[in-house]
Amino acid sequence: MGDESRLRAVVGLAQALAAAQGLPGLARAAAEGAMAALGGTSATLAFRESGHDGPRLLATAGEPAARGPAGFPGHGGGRRLVAPVALEDRIWGELSVRRGPGDPLFGPGDREFAEVLADVIATGVTQYERLAEARRLAFTDPLTGLANRRAVDIRLDEALAEHRATGAVVSLVVCDVNGLKKVNDTYGHATGDRLLARFGTVLSLCGAAVPGALAARLGGDEFCLVAVGAGAAEVERVAEEVCRRAGELDRGRGGSPGPGGGGGGGGAGGGAARAGGAPSAAGSAAGGPGRRDARRAPGPARPGPPAARRGCPRRCRCRGRSRRRRRAAARRRRARRSPRAG
Repeated sequence: MGDESRLRAVVGLAQALAAAQGLPGLARAAAEGAMAALGGTSATLAFRESGHDGPRLLATAGEPAARGPAGFPGHGGGRRLVAPVALEDRIWGELSVRRGPGDPLFGPGDREFAEVLADVIATGVTQYERLAEARRLAFTDPLTGLANRRAVDIRLDEALAEHRATGAVVSLVVCDVNGLKKVNDTYGHATGDRLLARFGTVLSLCGAAVPGALAARLGGDEFCLVAVGAGAAEVERVAEEVCRRAGELDRGRGGSPGPGGGGGGGGAGGGAARAGGAPSAAGSAAGGPGRRDARRAPGPARPGPPAARRGCPRRCRCRGRSRRRRRAAARRRRARRSPRAG
């Protein structure tokens, strides 16, 4: 293959990687493009996971190759090329291309070209990871790891469109964390953030009981759960479980748990609604505790006056001061009433 043909192969591989959808599509495009560029009969792209001994196969192109004990093509002298796919300071994976018994052996120029193809694949993988990270940041709440308001809006639009088309039940559970401001004012915002993160974990675990449910943080102390196709009784049960577990959350710095634990605890109040007969809006309530029915965490007991006067001991200072004041006031009244001496 001449230099011009190899240049066209590199450009075609880059274009295929840019047009690929998701990591499986990118790996398939990389394997097929490398196999065609090097004139091989098969090609594989493997990913090296941290904590694992061997690479994990992502995509295979061409004819089935002779495989070693680990499930990857075995070495066949000059009929197999392996090039590492390196991202900045780490080895992301490896590209392997193989030729059949009747094909010519790979030469030094083929090995250099395989490294060039591996660099092109590394560029495509880097671009994919950056786009994936951008999508994650765009639709994920950074504090709790749940979906954010933008993801909820998109999911609700899709759910209501499905409701109009098929009549599927759309359920929305909205809840907030009671006493968050008191926790922030008393223990600091870092403790309040930890409380929100723990409540997000509770909501995610409870929401996992409903297939396809989306747990999200709307902002501040407000969270929601969006479910499509689940029955009202199932959604109510999940909402009650969220409130129960939220009441058992610790404030974040010692202290007693729950709404009845003496101030600032992580209780939750919320409501549930589902799309009913009218497809354009949420219909009848699906039950569950509402905002007005949610129990509020009682605040800490306020210190009272130093002592009640009627309950003071006999020799208490406040009782003595009051007695002296009363006597002085009585003397002033008598002095005003008595006629002055002539």
